[in-house]
Amino acid sequence: MSESVLQRSYAPTLAIVGGGLAGMAAAWDAAGRGWRVELFERSKTLGGRAGSFRDPKIEAAVDYCQHVAMGCCQRFIEFCAETEIDDCFRRARTLHFIGPDGRLCDLTPVRCLPPPLHLLPGLAKLKFLSSGERWQIVRALRKLSVGWVERSETHQLNGQNMAGLATLDPPYNDEPVGDWLRRHGQSQRAIDRFWSPVLAGALAETVDHASLDAARKVFRYGFLASRDASDLLLPRRPLSDIFNARLGRRLAERGVWVRLNTPVRRIEGNPQSANILVLADGQRREFDRFIVAVPWRRVCSLLSEDLIEAIPGLDDAGKIPSAAIASVHFWFDRSVVPLRHAVLIGRLSQWVFADKHSTPQHCQVVISASHRLEMPGRDELANAVLNELKEIWPGVSEANVVHRRVVVQPAAVFSCLPGTDRLRPTQMTPIGNLAIAGDWTDTGWPGTMEGAVRSGQRAVGALAASPNISRAR
Repeated sequence: MSESVLQRSYAPTLAIVGGGLAGMAAAWDAAGRGWRVELFERSKTLGGRAGSFRDPKIEAAVDYCQHVAMGCCQRFIEFCAETEIDDCFRRARTLHFIGPDGRLCDLTPVRCLPPPLHLLPGLAKLKFLSSGERWQIVRALRKLSVGWVERSETHQLNGQNMAGLATLDPPYNDEPVGDWLRRHGQSQRAIDRFWSPVLAGALAETVDHASLDAARKVFRYGFLASRDASDLLLPRRPLSDIFNARLGRRLAERGVWVRLNTPVRRIEGNPQSANILVLADGQRREFDRFIVAVPWRRVCSLLSEDLIEAIPGLDDAGKIPSAAIASVHFWFDRSVVPLRHAVLIGRLSQWVFADKHSTPQHCQVVISASHRLEMPGRDELANAVLNELKEIWPGVSEANVVHRRVVVQPAAVFSCLPGTDRLRPTQMTPIGNLAIAGDWTDTGWPGTMEGAVRSGQRAVGALAASPNISRAR
């Protein structure tokens, strides 16, 4: 038997439950360490919420919701480069805003200026705000950055380092960001036309509900950290092509055994160690290590009572509130939306994404925090959004709608309310060979692809550093 085969046979085994981005990032990292990895996903495709469904009328893949990364999402960007899927994303430096009067205003950071000065020329061009409102926004942005301490947190785990990320050292009590904005001189118009569109898109919450802590992180990471932090990374292809097909193939090439359409019933063990994975068909499998990478609503249902009792506070994960996102898709018989993306100000529609050169042209309108709105029925919602598009781009009125579809995700992400972070568990648990992952765990980020990747990588790091893991068989 060759040396490589011997090394493989004695490598630790890892079961990952959940084929979303967190589970896939964990699988990639673990396989790179030489572990024998099996990834169990109950659906027919990988990607989780970053996925697509097939629309039978147009016979094409349609994303559940538009997923966009930013230039500040370094772990996600590095992960895409490592897995060779980075060519699936297009980088855009300019944020397009469409004012209430339909006028286009572009915000492009200036590379020759240091942060945060690189934003000032772009903010000056947002003519749907008065000069006084723009100045007050600059002052508030500066105050939001006060209290942040950039530090590379290093956690010593069994003699190994786990690099953390820049975190907030808050000298205040968390509160709704809207209260803070009004207290710091922001007019209601500035809140409606600047703060609300940006924060709703990032946090899927309204300013009257979103955590000040989370809002600080959005602006600190996404706008003030570097000259390219606010760049947008837009998918070039349906998410199922990127994460299911391309990334799934790369995982298989790395040695990960991906088991689709294979639901897991539970993981069993005792307070010292998890040991058995039970599939829905009753099959029982032994593994050395386990990562549970499922949404917060499901994690406890997959663990035996002995395991849950050994992880203090894990029950609190079920108390994390959900936030909804609605997407309205249109296919026009001609190209009528000239921009790949735009933020719509003062409208029900918040973001629009369009494939400029496709025929028929696919246009997706995203409404975040839709659980806070008095949403009309699906037909009424689609008609209202279509009328708003017609007001902005007259060509929409001349085009025929080949197909339209409304997709509502009631639990698209977790809701970043004040105090939510206290409910988010770390990836490492007191059970040395069991870790959890997901963008809802304690990553320091809101519910993003960046947070998902970080959580998966941290879960693997926690298992690798744990002193309580039994030797591989």
